[in-house]
Amino acid sequence: MKIMNELILGTWSWGSGDAGGDQVFGNHLEFESLAPVFESAIAQGLRAWDSAYVYGMGASENILGKLASRVNREDIYISTKFTPQIANNDAADPVSEMLEGSLKRLGTDYIDMYWIHNPMDVERWTPYLIPLVKSGKVRAVGVSNHNLAQIKRVMEILGKDGIKLSAIQNHYSLLYRSSEKAGIIDFCKDNGIDFWSYMVLEQGALSGKYNEANPLPAGSQRGQIYNPMLQAIGRLTDVMKKIGSRHDISPAQVAIAWAIGKGTHPIIGVTRNNQVSDAVKSISVTLSDDEMSEIESVAESLGLNTRGSWEKPMV
Repeated sequence: MKIMNELILGTWSWGSGDAGGDQVFGNHLEFESLAPVFESAIAQGLRAWDSAYVYGMGASENILGKLASRVNREDIYISTKFTPQIANNDAADPVSEMLEGSLKRLGTDYIDMYWIHNPMDVERWTPYLIPLVKSGKVRAVGVSNHNLAQIKRVMEILGKDGIKLSAIQNHYSLLYRSSEKAGIIDFCKDNGIDFWSYMVLEQGALSGKYNEANPLPAGSQRGQIYNPMLQAIGRLTDVMKKIGSRHDISPAQVAIAWAIGKGTHPIIGVTRNNQVSDAVKSISVTLSDDEMSEIESVAESLGLNTRGSWEKPMV
């Protein structure tokens, strides 16, 4: 099953626990409150969902698995990840072990897209993907947070067994365009590889909802990172509001439309029904070249660095 449209729905902020929605986002979202969001997305034709074991140490996958059980498996696209930093290094096959846990939590016998989450050791981790694809437990593979040299090496390793690298998932937004500057997005286009852009909204900082008078949740990881930047970010969201008014869309939708216009598949975290509807509307919006250039120019002028603590430089 291929992605049915340009968007993937993200579940990083779902559930609680280490690296989960409560700690990173300041959210407290569980199955009951997320069920209507899932149902709204399915009803509006959004079927691709991205998760990872490390999101709440299984909490996100557990919620997604319970919700996915309400629909036919072949009608949704599930993406999840192997994260080297939390691998069981005593296991004979740490990747397979983590995958088996994900399969159980997600209530499925296969994953549509399985990722190596970080390039801790390309030579070590990449070969573990090969038997998973050959067994059918993994339908397609991708790598996240890898630079161009690492991506090419992954392709070489997989290619020896006739396996294609299907997708790249990197941080990409108006405030963080390192994958573009490093030539990764063009490389993906030239080689038929999908580029999934995460943190397109910079964890809500580009939504236009937050400012110095209304900061992101205190005590959350995103609040600590972005609240000191809100005055500067406001200069960008003001321009996004102006451009959005021409298309009857919000700043968040402008950011999504921009990412789609750059040829990427944005991963949009959804926690409320209106976010699903907003994401759907953004698919049909095409920003002009002048509008794309204007917001890029303003974003670049701010000189902000939103690279995550887990991310290595791409250039």
